[in-house]
Amino acid sequence: MAVLRHYHLSHPEVSKVLLVESCDREIVVSAFRSGVRGIFCLSESSLRSLGKCIQRVARGQIWADTEQLSYLLDLISEVPSLRVFNSYGDHLLTPREEQVVALVAEGLANREVAMELRLSEHTIKKYLFRIFDKLGISTRVELVLYAVNHGDPRHAELLMGMGRNCRGRTPCPMPIPSRV
Repeated sequence: MAVLRHYHLSHPEVSKVLLVESCDREIVVSAFRSGVRGIFCLSESSLRSLGKCIQRVARGQIWADTEQLSYLLDLISEVPSLRVFNSYGDHLLTPREEQVVALVAEGLANREVAMELRLSEHTIKKYLFRIFDKLGISTRVELVLYAVNHGDPRHAELLMGMGRNCRGRTPCPMPIPSRV
């Protein structure tokens, strides 16, 4: 995929179709992130369809089946997360803290982050203070700059009931989106 991404960056005007043996979620998402406008799965389609695929993509359309599109839609609806490493490659933050960093880096206010993660605004503030302490920073601007310079984007991993209690007693289940 790295070659495909490099080619896309060098020639964004060229419409690209990826021919694959099988279409799993990771391949589909990586392909579209790398600039592909169509995915043709040889094991699931006839070669006659390949001509249609190429023509449609050349006209500016997207070539993907329903399952492939659902992978992309699932990805869009997930809460983003951002891995933050130190210079030795060690994880510095918990998965939930990584989600908070990703949402702050997208420009969301504490209230919006709280709504997105289904937590209280007070809990988000506590997470931010802990994150600031772990990273040795003191402002949201520094956090965003740190995330941009040291972060590794990845898919969300919502944690079941983390940071949430039902009337203060037992963990509440949170819906977990399909993982890409």
